[in-house]
Amino acid sequence: METNSETAMGGIRKGHEIDIRKLERWMNANVDRFKVKGNVETVIVEIKQFKSGQSNPTFYIKASSGKEYVLRKKPHGQLLPSAHMIEREYAIMNALQRVNFPVPRTYVLCHDAAIIGTPFYVMDFVHGRIFRDITLPGLDPKERREIWLEFNRVMARLHTINFNTIGLSDFAKHGEYFDRQISTWSRQFKGSKTDEIKEMDYLIQNLPKLIPREHDHLVSLVHGDFRLDNVIFHPTKPKILACLDWELGTLGHPFSDLSYSCSLYKLPSPFGLVSEQGLPEGIPSEKEFLELYCKNAKMNSNIGEDPSWNFYLSFSLFRLASISQGVYKRSLLGNASASNANEYGERAKMLASGSASLLQLYHDELRRKNAHSSPSSTVTHGSGFEEDAFRTPYPISPKAKEIYEKLNKFMQEEIYPNEAKFEEEVKKLCSGPIESWKTPEIFFQLQKKAKEQGLWNLFLKDQKMGMGFSNVEYAPMAELMGTSPLLSIAVFNCQPPDTGNMELLAKFGTEEQKERWLVPLLNGQVKSCIGMTEPQVASSDMTNLECKIERQGREYVVNGKKWWITGSADPRCKFILLLGKTDPSKPKHKQQTMIIVPLNSVGVKVERALSTFGYLDAPFGHCEISFQNVRVPSENVILGEGRGFEIAQSRMGTERLHHCMRLIGMGESALKAMCVRATQRSTFGKKLSENDSVLADVAECRNLLDQVSRCV
Repeated sequence: METNSETAMGGIRKGHEIDIRKLERWMNANVDRFKVKGNVETVIVEIKQFKSGQSNPTFYIKASSGKEYVLRKKPHGQLLPSAHMIEREYAIMNALQRVNFPVPRTYVLCHDAAIIGTPFYVMDFVHGRIFRDITLPGLDPKERREIWLEFNRVMARLHTINFNTIGLSDFAKHGEYFDRQISTWSRQFKGSKTDEIKEMDYLIQNLPKLIPREHDHLVSLVHGDFRLDNVIFHPTKPKILACLDWELGTLGHPFSDLSYSCSLYKLPSPFGLVSEQGLPEGIPSEKEFLELYCKNAKMNSNIGEDPSWNFYLSFSLFRLASISQGVYKRSLLGNASASNANEYGERAKMLASGSASLLQLYHDELRRKNAHSSPSSTVTHGSGFEEDAFRTPYPISPKAKEIYEKLNKFMQEEIYPNEAKFEEEVKKLCSGPIESWKTPEIFFQLQKKAKEQGLWNLFLKDQKMGMGFSNVEYAPMAELMGTSPLLSIAVFNCQPPDTGNMELLAKFGTEEQKERWLVPLLNGQVKSCIGMTEPQVASSDMTNLECKIERQGREYVVNGKKWWITGSADPRCKFILLLGKTDPSKPKHKQQTMIIVPLNSVGVKVERALSTFGYLDAPFGHCEISFQNVRVPSENVILGEGRGFEIAQSRMGTERLHHCMRLIGMGESALKAMCVRATQRSTFGKKLSENDSVLADVAECRNLLDQVSRCV
């Protein structure tokens, strides 16, 4: 609903009456330009109370001179400590006028409660539009979008103002904003508590323990209640003329305002933006809103892609719940400023429930993130329990601990935030024939960073070529990388089938083979694949293979077909380790030979990319490849004729272990997605997470993952 600023008011409510004559005399003596020239005093010809404003009663005043004002005062009665600080509002608006930030012009602050019963201040009345319904039903999609983009722009501008230059450097403490805020709103809730709300007890106990410290350095001027109905828009243009209600303004953390605005994406209609029909057309999505804010605020990263975002959303709903409880308590005492204040008791419970769900999501993310963060110690969680971080009873070297911690940090800061970008680029670069596929540039950028940080070839036991970790030490790293399988594994040069091929060449290759084929693989300059599986036979039994490798002089000639060759669609894939038969007359385990076949050899043809459940797994792919009279130098045979079976078997042991641990990581990501959906999706009037069968399924998945992790 759109209202004009002049229609958003009505008669003065009971308990909020003002002595008009006393106020007139004071304004004539103290308000600049209220009194016209001469000795005749200006009188108040009209006074009304604004319908909105649950905190500080606000009044419209029209003088006999035609000038219009707004008076904002503290409510009557006993007030909670530090609440209803109109002095802060006045100081902030006064300061913001110096940099032409959109606020009403302020005139004077009166501390004398004898004038109208409580302290108050006077400011200009601003004509314009106030949008009470945040879905903007009266506007077309283009106008809706413009309104929300302007709202975003002004909020970002507020956060980039240098508060030192406008005289607010000593306005409040710097740093530890959320510590102080959580403490404040916890006290406020306890001071206005009327009923037991178990979610609030959980939040009061756990929010302080889970504050993200990586963003503590951010300090800005914050509004504290920055929402669409606290700003006045131009009567016809998508331009904000005035930001109102600065009672909660302070020097704080910009993400508090941002998450407060974005909490609307989490709340059900009519409190939030999303209804059963989805987001109203034209209003930007939460993702777009966050991206735009980060751009307007000149931030280098998108906070919406950070796991801590759920904490900030949880904090905002927690604060709203505390505020709502305060409004409800004042309604019981008879000094609330809104006529519907008695509805806020149930609203406080709803907000607390939403906040607790978001905090639990963040808590679960921390558990996953920190599951292996310190192999020699334990991770303490907000709920007070502890668990072994590396989940293994075996000794772990200090070097493995250090690398794991670096890997975990890299995953949080570089991999997870870039997953969506990578997938989006893959869609653009790999939409045509497989010969035109390209790897996104973000992959190479991340790969370079990983290599510079020493997060490279983590799987290799050979200390000269890799890290020298045991399988026990590497397994948790593989699990962690498996949480983002499409991007992270290859970034660290730990992707199959290259890992197995590198181990194979390191163990069985000649010095010439290592120099030509292994070194480029170790450096990440090329990729490789392995060819065992064939279309016509059950290739899990390698004695069934039909691909022929025949000796002709100083060369071998290869004829056959292989399929499900992982990685062969990648343009960087340069060779295949191919397993075929050289002598069918020998014992069945001595018939096979492994040979290095360059993929640019004459007669090699990548026939097609094979899909799994409709996915081609671009840009790496799984292809069918035919070999027709492909000639390969004899020096490309690995270890000798008839040794292929034993080579392949030796390769599979560690590869299977790595696969299993990566799959456990994928399972952790899947379980997280399941929990997120269960807490956000509703059926038959309640969340999926409130159904016993869903909780049982989640618990079973958790147990199975823990069991298989310990088994592997």
